[in-house]
Amino acid sequence: MLTFYGSKGRFCDGVSRRSFLKLGGLAMGGMALPQILQAEAHAARVGASRHKSVIMVYLSGGISHQDTVDLKPNAPKEIRGEFTPIDTVVPGIQIGNLLPMLAKCTDKMAILRSIVGLRDEHSSWQNVTGHSMDLAIRLKTPHFGSVIARAQGAVDPVVPPFVDLFPTMQHKPYNAAGPGVLGSKFAASKMDSDDLALLRQTTVSADRFEGRKGLLRGFEEFRRGLDSNSVASMDAFYGRAFDVLTSSKVADAMDLSKEDPRIRDRYGKGGSNHLGDGAPMWNDQLLMARRLVEAGARCVTVAYGFWDTHGNNFGHLKQHLPLFDQGISALIEDIYMRGLDEDVTVVVWGEFGRSPKINKDAGRDHWAPVNSAILAGGGMKVGQVIGSTDPTGGRAATHPVHYLDVLATVYHNLGIDPHGFVPDVTGRPIPVMPVRGMPIEKLV
Repeated sequence: MLTFYGSKGRFCDGVSRRSFLKLGGLAMGGMALPQILQAEAHAARVGASRHKSVIMVYLSGGISHQDTVDLKPNAPKEIRGEFTPIDTVVPGIQIGNLLPMLAKCTDKMAILRSIVGLRDEHSSWQNVTGHSMDLAIRLKTPHFGSVIARAQGAVDPVVPPFVDLFPTMQHKPYNAAGPGVLGSKFAASKMDSDDLALLRQTTVSADRFEGRKGLLRGFEEFRRGLDSNSVASMDAFYGRAFDVLTSSKVADAMDLSKEDPRIRDRYGKGGSNHLGDGAPMWNDQLLMARRLVEAGARCVTVAYGFWDTHGNNFGHLKQHLPLFDQGISALIEDIYMRGLDEDVTVVVWGEFGRSPKINKDAGRDHWAPVNSAILAGGGMKVGQVIGSTDPTGGRAATHPVHYLDVLATVYHNLGIDPHGFVPDVTGRPIPVMPVRGMPIEKLV
């Protein structure tokens, strides 16, 4: 078996690893590349000029809605906090004063202020599966990106339909769910710095690479002689596996040196160092996400920042919201500037909101009764606020939006019936998502 060795790395929980690449087992999220290619072949649309896609930015830890997009300036001091609302480009809509760049592109986004139905659970699983973590594990509910990959397949044979840019976070429930009952063929392609280095393999010359390809074919012929049924037609998929390795399309999409420097500067860079036990604020990944959907990915997920502010909420936000403001506003503006706003849906949200009352440590605690989100693109009706909360920001007051409706809206925008079915690993039809979710009428 052909193996390429990458650099050593260490996860934030202290576990060391050696990134490696095996043909017949490309180590990208634990998937076997030929299996992925085989599973996607039936739905591939090679050379498609346009496709629908989604970029979901998960705010690990749960960001404070009262200090970002739903300020309460008339509430008592112990609730309203230190920040003040500012006007946006949309008359009548105000957001926090630490988000001036988002205020300038509010006409390109919709703010949901009344998301309900969430559980007090520090994990990404509700956001990406529609179920709490324990239920999703029990039911083997797939990540929504895996559902998209299963339902629609690949746009380009050398670009995975579902790319997950989540790093491995120390608080394990923040890490994304797997493909569940859909099977490993539809797992995310995990892309981090080591995987990117492997895709850019330069240590093996083209001649030697072709020679090893022939050697692998010889091994496969031997295997076919032993078990022709189990490996029938695998040659074609191994061939495509080699195509992925020798193609630079994914690596180029993630190579920001190829981007206009002015665009990269607009996004801001941040860094790959983790905050707390959550995600880094690495704005490069927001730009990578846009480049990946342009290259052919249908779903790209990014984990961004750490917002579990039980203490020093206002100091933390003063330090980190300016970079958040720069990166998220740049992503939204970029989608519209490049004419992708009808095809690319952007969703920015966390697992819950924060408590109305400021605690003794100048922090805000978990608050599941209501949450907020920013949505953009996807051909949606933007430039509006949907829903409102009571004077303390503690409960939905008007137009409550169930969190499953956000996922249903994503599926709708991609042309997937949220009440439809996809076959699981055995061919048995399973629902795309729980029945309750409905596309948000005010958006679609």
